[in-house]
Amino acid sequence: MEFAAILARVQGCFPDVAGDSQPAVGDPWVTVAAAAICDVCTFLRDEPELRFDCLTNQSGLDLQAENKLQVVYHLFSYTHRHQLVLKVDTPRENAVVPTVESVWPAANWLEREIYDLFGIVFSDHTDLRRIMLPDDWVGHPLRKDYVEQEHYHGIATRRESLLR
Repeated sequence: MEFAAILARVQGCFPDVAGDSQPAVGDPWVTVAAAAICDVCTFLRDEPELRFDCLTNQSGLDLQAENKLQVVYHLFSYTHRHQLVLKVDTPRENAVVPTVESVWPAANWLEREIYDLFGIVFSDHTDLRRIMLPDDWVGHPLRKDYVEQEHYHGIATRRESLLR
């Protein structure tokens, strides 16, 4: 199914939550309101003509100039061999997006990584905790305003280059 047809189906069922879209360049994408992401994803997975049965990737972006963070969902249908990208914006100071773990269980670890590195909280997640950094690490390293600690428990976090 072509992107225009997929977008029409989504906007037909969710007229108030599907926003901007980009059909022409790279991967086609559409923005979705954070509050509706679970409903939209469930629809995309369960609708027979769409059947997006695979969350191939989920990542975060820091759009510091726009004062927001973004969660990006890459979806694929093995049944119909089409793909779609969803984008959800959330404010930097209160970054909360509902989890899609109940739709695609693979989202569990992907959302934990996004939480760890960007600080986006996924509400109703079953096990939202750091996955890469220690529990007492300060901050979220992939935010553009992140300042690295000089020491962590007395250990320097920066090393001299061995290539000099």
